[in-house]
Amino acid sequence: MPAQLATIVECGYAIWAGDTVAPDIRARFDREHIPVVGVRNVRVWGLQVDDERELPGLERTQMPDEELWEVNLEAINGSKYEFDSTLLKPAPKR
Repeated sequence: MPAQLATIVECGYAIWAGDTVAPDIRARFDREHIPVVGVRNVRVWGLQVDDERELPGLERTQMPDEELWEVNLEAINGSKYEFDSTLLKPAPKR
């Protein structure tokens, strides 16, 4: 688990790391302390293509695996939403 995500999990609350998330979605959550209710590790398997007809001149093309961390957040109304961990940072201590 990345260090910043471990800090979010330890504190139990997150805030948005920037303005990437649409304002109407961000409005569903507390501005200063968004409760973290779960974390999930997702591995996206890479791709290997061995067919030269599909990619001329490249008989073997490989895309690496990707590891993602999803954080489950609780909205003000109690609904739960999953977000990529890179969109979040630890909430400041109260």
